[in-house]
Amino acid sequence: MNENQTREQVAGVAAGAGAYILWGFLPLYWKLINHVPSEEILAHRMVWSFVLMLIVLAVLRRLKKFTRELRELLANRKKLIGLVFAAIFITLNWYTYIWAVNNNHVVDASLGYYINPLVSVLLGVLVLKERLSFWQIISFILAAVGVLILTIHYGSVPWVAISLALSFGLYGLLKKLTALGALTGLTIETLFITPVALLYVSMLGVNGSSSFQLADPLTTLLLVGAGIATAVPLLLFATGANRISLSMIGFLQYIAPTIMLILGVFLYNEVFSQVHLTAFVFIWIALSIFTLSNTRLLARFDPRLTKAKSYNG
Repeated sequence: MNENQTREQVAGVAAGAGAYILWGFLPLYWKLINHVPSEEILAHRMVWSFVLMLIVLAVLRRLKKFTRELRELLANRKKLIGLVFAAIFITLNWYTYIWAVNNNHVVDASLGYYINPLVSVLLGVLVLKERLSFWQIISFILAAVGVLILTIHYGSVPWVAISLALSFGLYGLLKKLTALGALTGLTIETLFITPVALLYVSMLGVNGSSSFQLADPLTTLLLVGAGIATAVPLLLFATGANRISLSMIGFLQYIAPTIMLILGVFLYNEVFSQVHLTAFVFIWIALSIFTLSNTRLLARFDPRLTKAKSYNG
């Protein structure tokens, strides 16, 4: 690797890590406006994200590319339907996340983003007919045991975690099928939801129940800032993803839920019992195995590969 490639790699890791660190600390932002209903926060997040993404595209001189891709998308019914559903799933994910943070479920949110990579791969198996290695199957079983421990002990399914993992997993699957860039994709997704969000915000204004008002400038600024809180980590992620390998992104993605877990337990004093610890240990082991599943370290101990070698030998 030459000096130029090394510099690109370092820049990519820094940008990717920066994105996941910001995503990890995002609960701090939502807590600042937890007096605003989750639905209203979501509506403003959609509207201001769309506005900011248009500004970003203009600054990066990609507006022409955006309009061209939008026209192509509107002419392709299959892709259009896929992106509409992607917009719906990311909306559900954002709403669940905001609700979880502002209703003291940060630990549950962290669990959701820990199991999300496993859900994404499972969807790949079910929908894209991808194959799992022996160790990936083991990682799924261990993660399922972790979730089952929580379910049995508390007598209810950890729906916040599962909703976050499923909605983001389905969103990722649809994004893969529509094959649009991160910036263009988010702009189009927010474009689809923005009319509904604007209608909702307008209704709140007419009813006199809007939190977006001159009498409370701090709340108003924070609601506008929801767009920045959404776009900045995405831009960092897009920058990093173009410079580093998928396996490196796989390692970095556990930064965000780890920060969320620390915030939930130590800053917001959420319950983290012995049962939680046991369940999380199963999931952490599952993620470690999953992350290393395609490396030589574990491939040597894959019984299916060992049998194949013996047969060929």
